[in-house]
Amino acid sequence: MILQTKSLVFLQRMLFQSFPAVEKELSNWRHVASLIPQPELRKQALASLREKKFHCQGGSVYATLSPSKSLRRQLLKAIVSLQTISDYLDNLSDRSGIVNEDAFRQLHLAFTDALTPEGRDHDYYSCYPYFRDGGYLAALVKTCRQALADLPGYKKMQGHIMELAHLYCHLQIVKHLEEGKREAILKKRLEPLAQKYGLYWWELAAATGSTLGIFALMAAAADDGSKDGAAALKETYFPWIGGLHILLDYFIDQQEDRRGGDLNFCSFYCSQDEAAARFKLFLRQAKDKAAGLPEPGFHLLVVKGLPALYLSDFKARDPGYLSTCKVILQEAGAFSQQLFLLCRFLRRIGVI
Repeated sequence: MILQTKSLVFLQRMLFQSFPAVEKELSNWRHVASLIPQPELRKQALASLREKKFHCQGGSVYATLSPSKSLRRQLLKAIVSLQTISDYLDNLSDRSGIVNEDAFRQLHLAFTDALTPEGRDHDYYSCYPYFRDGGYLAALVKTCRQALADLPGYKKMQGHIMELAHLYCHLQIVKHLEEGKREAILKKRLEPLAQKYGLYWWELAAATGSTLGIFALMAAAADDGSKDGAAALKETYFPWIGGLHILLDYFIDQQEDRRGGDLNFCSFYCSQDEAAARFKLFLRQAKDKAAGLPEPGFHLLVVKGLPALYLSDFKARDPGYLSTCKVILQEAGAFSQQLFLLCRFLRRIGVI
């Protein structure tokens, strides 16, 4: 009961403090994006801000962890700018009809640069056919760097953050390559590590695609935390909470990805029954490990909120997925089921 009460406090902060602050940040970035000279880059920047707003909203929950209002503001700036970089680069890699591994690798230097406050800049568009963005991507990188530099424990967390960031960028670079090639590259790199956790390679690949572990470590950096605390956070989020996050994302996108020929990790399961069993594994591991972290009420809110957020999407109402959705929500528990109803309501009124 105490943990659930604390979870409700964080939920209230997210809805009534973080969400309005996210909207303000995104409004500023929409204005900057609207001034991008190159039409294709402007189109993709504005589309990512419009269609993927809920990524920033979800990430903003980590800004509620700090007791300091000024540090919460810096956390929110860092989270929104980094997630906006992620969503923009995903659009540039996925929606412009370009398949160029060197271009994707160069673009994603923006992601790792944003996490390196004292690092050097790169020419992110040097291998990409479009490059006149009016300084949009560089401004996002600079904003994130400046915000992270104000977090007192960032240097202690940076090694773990960069480890997750490099795994994330590898996935983003590879997943947009040709069908067949992308699967072979990911399997070769990730299968040995996946065996360590008793996972399929595609489940570990999904875990590398989550930014939540990075956000959790950023939030810990708002406190002058210990390296041991960083290791425990990383081991909880990678692969368990991060894997749950991205597998849910892919779960609701299966029909859409099948039509577009896009890589979808849930398509590798042999049946919906197997998928349901694996989701139960991720939920159990995520809940057990989150319960052992400092501020367990917060991290359990994240774990229980993920099924509520994703399964409340209209795409999850496909008749073929309803039984799996039921299994996931039952495993997530009563509080998650209540959050599911809240998320449906928030979607209905256009908040998420």
